[in-house]
Amino acid sequence: MPPKPREEKNGASIAARPPRCRTGIEGLDKILNGGIPLGNNVLLTGACGTGKTTLGAEFLNFGAQNGEPGLLLAVTEHSQKVLDNMKTYEFFDSKLVDDRKLHFLDAQPIFEKLALDKIEYAHNDVPLLINAIIDTVRQAGAKRVVIDSITGILLHLKSRELMRDFISKLCRRLSDAGCTTLLVSEIAPDEKRYSSFGVEEAVADGIIILGNVEQRGYLLRTLHVVKMRGTPHSRSRYVIDLTPYGIIIVPLLRSGAAGPA
Repeated sequence: MPPKPREEKNGASIAARPPRCRTGIEGLDKILNGGIPLGNNVLLTGACGTGKTTLGAEFLNFGAQNGEPGLLLAVTEHSQKVLDNMKTYEFFDSKLVDDRKLHFLDAQPIFEKLALDKIEYAHNDVPLLINAIIDTVRQAGAKRVVIDSITGILLHLKSRELMRDFISKLCRRLSDAGCTTLLVSEIAPDEKRYSSFGVEEAVADGIIILGNVEQRGYLLRTLHVVKMRGTPHSRSRYVIDLTPYGIIIVPLLRSGAAGPA
């Protein structure tokens, strides 16, 4: 008889655990019990200035350094501006861009080629839109994808049904292509839901919320994993610091202070 799989503390067998896509952010991988389950589509949501793009870029950079090409599809900001900002971080290896292991591309020229540069998308535009994104992912050979932001695309879809149809089909196609994806969502600072339109979180495999908390006159950035299919994870809120060498994550103590990990 084959040996019985060794069990983890939570009782799940290691052999049965799905393969992980390590983010390269040590604290986040620890929270997720090893990383994002491979092929998951994760909603990375938060207000302006909470570190969404930086987290996405570090996720892509780590993957490219370890043989997994990455793509950032810039929807709401020019990709060159994002790239120039990332070059100020010590963790970011711009040679990966030169070697075409990392791709920073603008969505607008891609959509324009298909006459999708319009204010409102119709139902028959959705397959064209999805195909354009998937074709771009495949041409880049990407296994890690960041769409920054998914909100910028959904603004053109005027019904919740169309939004849900687009996201569910896009996520399925990305998973089928072997990609692990971060879908960046923009929300207002006081927003009570997880996304701009309230439909994204129902389709996504995971939700990571970046926010702010005021403590002794300082505005601290925070991270909270609300859900992640395929892995047990901490649901605590953590403080994050965007250092030149990468994101550092420490627990947010109940008193509101940050403590050692």
